[in-house]
Amino acid sequence: MIHVHHLEKSRSHRILWLLETLELDYEVIVYQRDASTQQAPAALKDVHPLGKSPVITDGELTIAESGAIIDYLLQRYGQGRCQPDSDNTHDWVDYRYWLHYAEGSLMPLLVMQLVFGQLPKRSPWFVKPITQGITRTVNNTFLHPQIKQHLRFIDDYLASHGHFAGPWPSGADIQMSFPLQAVAATQSLTPYPAIARFIERIEADLAWQRVVERAGPLSMPGS
Repeated sequence: MIHVHHLEKSRSHRILWLLETLELDYEVIVYQRDASTQQAPAALKDVHPLGKSPVITDGELTIAESGAIIDYLLQRYGQGRCQPDSDNTHDWVDYRYWLHYAEGSLMPLLVMQLVFGQLPKRSPWFVKPITQGITRTVNNTFLHPQIKQHLRFIDDYLASHGHFAGPWPSGADIQMSFPLQAVAATQSLTPYPAIARFIERIEADLAWQRVVERAGPLSMPGS
């Protein structure tokens, strides 16, 4: 039996989505964030030394990191589902690219934006003007232009391809779901209609709806 160690307001919803898509049996073990620090509880370190989520256990195996989990589940249980055709090299290159791009390129920017957004809120009153100024400068000169560039790149790709790797949803789409849902939670997607359509397809997907019924709606750290 697969066990998903699911931290609220985390990236593990997409692992549940893959499990539902593959129609696999699994159990969810829910962890709550600390109300004051928003960090994962120490109990998660009993599962994996870093105490992060998502992490799954399957028998004696413990697998952490979203991309590694997706790779494992598809190799072990996928039977060709949620993957490009084996003979389509172009789609496989796209699949690998987006599977790694989500956490390697896009998420660091979004996490940095979250951290700087929290900085003024968590600063003592007498330094708030300073931290607000730092946050504003970092956002205006670096983060916002970089994120905008990435979103335009993603939107252009989806506009011409529909999905991230081939003609149907794949593990790459599942991996990309969280960062794009995180963006949608913080800003309008009017400038990015293809991304908006991608998220609409997620929300209409029956497997995703089963995830929401079982684990609750996706919410974001800091919300």
